[in-house]
Amino acid sequence: MDNLAFRIIPCLDVKNGKVVKGINFIDIKDVGNPVEIASGYNAQMADEIVFLDITATNEDRSTLINVVKSVAKEIFIPFTVGGGIRNLQDMYNLLDSGCDKISVNSSAIKNPSLIYEGAKHFGSQCVVAAIDVKKVADSRWNVFINGGRIDTGIDYFTWAKEVENLGAGEILLTSMDSDGTKNGYDLELLRWTSSNIKIPLIASGGAGNMEHIKEAYLAGANAALAASIFHYKEIEIKELKKYLRDCNIPVRI
Repeated sequence: MDNLAFRIIPCLDVKNGKVVKGINFIDIKDVGNPVEIASGYNAQMADEIVFLDITATNEDRSTLINVVKSVAKEIFIPFTVGGGIRNLQDMYNLLDSGCDKISVNSSAIKNPSLIYEGAKHFGSQCVVAAIDVKKVADSRWNVFINGGRIDTGIDYFTWAKEVENLGAGEILLTSMDSDGTKNGYDLELLRWTSSNIKIPLIASGGAGNMEHIKEAYLAGANAALAASIFHYKEIEIKELKKYLRDCNIPVRI
């Protein structure tokens, strides 16, 4: 796939084996079966799929390997999995189950060497640093962990530079303030990241219409991740890509 193409990535937040969606990381509702939903996105020309086991860390357990295997069998596009990954063995088990990339979030905060070791063993392209942030003051965002439940007190800008230095292949940046609101991505955050970080940036949290996706691209993101607008069929991926192409944004069609 053309590395310069702007990627469209549906996200499957999975809880108890079901795809769910919330607003600002709370008010979680069931959406459906992850295998069926992933297969549908594969057919719709999504560029990648991200699967996040959103309660694994908080429940202190590993990711749902059987669900990951079932999804991997049904799709033929890059597949990223996160949630409950605590060590290299967890990473290996997931890659062996059929996913292409591993997303680390809470575990990387607790043990930053996990990013370094993962990149060294499996390659930087396999390691995605997922970062959930919330604005706590003017131009200050803190990193949150455990599914947005715990404020680490760590400044996002500092952590973003650190994950890049540790060897992460890309950053999946979620604005908790925007998540599920459909009011658009946090463009200030995206602009800072794209200006200061050299690895690819996936924008997450807040997509409500096609223009929001375009804004993410213009703010410097390399990919846009969304859930609600795709799950509830408010936007079809094929139509979105046509719109972006008409706006002179390079997409894979």
